[in-house]
Amino acid sequence: MENVDVNRFDELLKGDKPVVCDFYANWCGPCKMLAPVMEGAAEKFSDKAEFVKVDIDSNFELAARYGVTSIPLVGVFKDGELADSSLGYVSKSEMEEFLSKNL
Repeated sequence: MENVDVNRFDELLKGDKPVVCDFYANWCGPCKMLAPVMEGAAEKFSDKAEFVKVDIDSNFELAARYGVTSIPLVGVFKDGELADSSLGYVSKSEMEEFLSKNL
């Protein structure tokens, strides 16, 4: 998964595919636990969406723009808008169910 900044994120939002974004921080334990779940989901759903990560400490303007106050937060963006989100650590099966519903 590509770690993106605000410019790359905005560029991806203008694309044809939905964007799945994992908002995280390096110091966040649940974020570290979710990382392998998201890597697996990115492989499984790569044909349906762009998968990226945003470090909220380096990109606080993106976190503020979407009201990210707790992490990890996985957002599904469609047509440039936040369509749905999943907050906190979830299992592989829960994440796949969430993505299947939203992609």
